[in-house]
Amino acid sequence: MQKEHLPWVDVLRVLACLLVIISHACGPFVGHTDKYSDEFLAGAYMGSLVRSCVPLFVMISGVLLLPVTTDMTTFYAKRLKKLILPFVFWSLMLPILFYLYVNSGLKNINSNLLPADYTWQTTIQKMYTFVFNFNYDTTALWYVYMLIGLYLFMPIISAWLKQASKRDLHWFLLFWIISMGVPYLEIVAPHFGYTGNYGNRGVLGVSFWNAFGTFYYFAGFLGYLVLAFYLIKYPLNWSWRRTLAVAIPLFLVGYAVTTAGFILIQQYFPGSYASLEIIWYFYGINVILMTLPIFMVIQKSNPKARPWLSKMAALSFGIFLCHYIFVHLSYDFVSPLTFLPAFVKIILIAIISFVISLLVSWLLSLNNITRKVIM
Repeated sequence: MQKEHLPWVDVLRVLACLLVIISHACGPFVGHTDKYSDEFLAGAYMGSLVRSCVPLFVMISGVLLLPVTTDMTTFYAKRLKKLILPFVFWSLMLPILFYLYVNSGLKNINSNLLPADYTWQTTIQKMYTFVFNFNYDTTALWYVYMLIGLYLFMPIISAWLKQASKRDLHWFLLFWIISMGVPYLEIVAPHFGYTGNYGNRGVLGVSFWNAFGTFYYFAGFLGYLVLAFYLIKYPLNWSWRRTLAVAIPLFLVGYAVTTAGFILIQQYFPGSYASLEIIWYFYGINVILMTLPIFMVIQKSNPKARPWLSKMAALSFGIFLCHYIFVHLSYDFVSPLTFLPAFVKIILIAIISFVISLLVSWLLSLNNITRKVIM
């Protein structure tokens, strides 16, 4: 059955899309990996602020698609048809665009964003190896790989959601929250003498021959789907005073932990970009503390439908798919403006990228054929 149009979901879509672009605009700034530089600190503060971007997108899918009421074949045919064509198109197009961008002379020679090897041979290679995984040019499409997995599982979990009690949902969400502490347990464990298992520092059953620890089946983005389903089925119905009294402290605590943790990890693991990402995991408990308040407040606001907002929300997937190349172009345009503070540069890069991506998506939406690669 087609669900009713929810204007507040339009707001979430556009907001999540803008937050994603801001997060990628922060990339070259935190890439300096110097905790004392203005660039790194600006990237850390701003990047930490927008970590709820992807979780919000996942929760939107939970609101709109759960529980699945059709058979699996019908659901897969409808959802994957809308996803696979845009995914394949941009997996092929983005490497070409990056190749043209790098070899056109537009790329800023001081840019620290791109790998050095951009030949036509490596570009062709990227255009078929995407079946295995994303590459640098298609970094933003990691989300699509994950989303396909969620789509495949949605009909299965829906069978449980339809008969699950409120207490059952509480148990699932509790285990999900516990699972979010596992990455931090891996950081803490060595301080208590844990040296790993056969060279692997995973915990709770993880080793190099087993990636599936105790809470593996509760971990990751699936919890955001269930959380969204829970909040729709059992809305809080709080007053504004109570909503804000809960939402604001939760967000501030989550943001403080995320920002401080990100900067401290750089202090203890200098030069390690992979270690920096630990506190930025989208499925970390600190990120949930930031995501839930945003969802609560926007759901509570229940704004009126706006045609322009609905149109922009409809284009949000296209904006997401194509924005990554425009972040690079915008960075090369803005970075030479040395008189601008790093914070301002990030915002300016994000705005330019968002506007260009919106324009490209709108133009593609005007044709019945090209519309299929962005909607």
